[in-house]
Amino acid sequence: MHFEYCPHCGTKAVLKEIGDEGRIPYCGTCKVPLWDMFTTSIICAVVNEQREVALLRQDYVSTSSFVCVAGIMKQGESAEDTVIREVKEELGLTVERLSFVHSYPYEKKEMLMLGFKAEVKKADFTLSGEVDAAEWVAYEEALSRLREGSIAWQLVKTVIEEDGRAR
Repeated sequence: MHFEYCPHCGTKAVLKEIGDEGRIPYCGTCKVPLWDMFTTSIICAVVNEQREVALLRQDYVSTSSFVCVAGIMKQGESAEDTVIREVKEELGLTVERLSFVHSYPYEKKEMLMLGFKAEVKKADFTLSGEVDAAEWVAYEEALSRLREGSIAWQLVKTVIEEDGRAR
């Protein structure tokens, strides 16, 4: 989100030189820089002990491509808590171990996605209303089910490669 007006008082912002950051929208009334804002979200590769990853389809995202569990962080919630909540909500699974993988700027949607590997015990899914289908997919097949180059593809590729080195 880019500010033209101050969200606190409504004054039209002016561009002001702010240190090494260059010219930034600034509210002269409140005396604050108005930094561009983005939404912070999580994306996670949910994996089980059989070297499978949970891929899901959400028709509002795509009727043909699969994605990973993802969701927006709520106010006051840590990224780790968001992963645990989203995996439980979307797939009905309990995260046993969680590790941070990488952050992914998603400029198209003004988001920063924090990527995680969420380890769970293999079980049947209990899908939320926002998930149309989910499957356990073997590591060897997973990348071909995701849109190449997408954030989900990058995350799953990294998780598979790291799991391969750990063996």
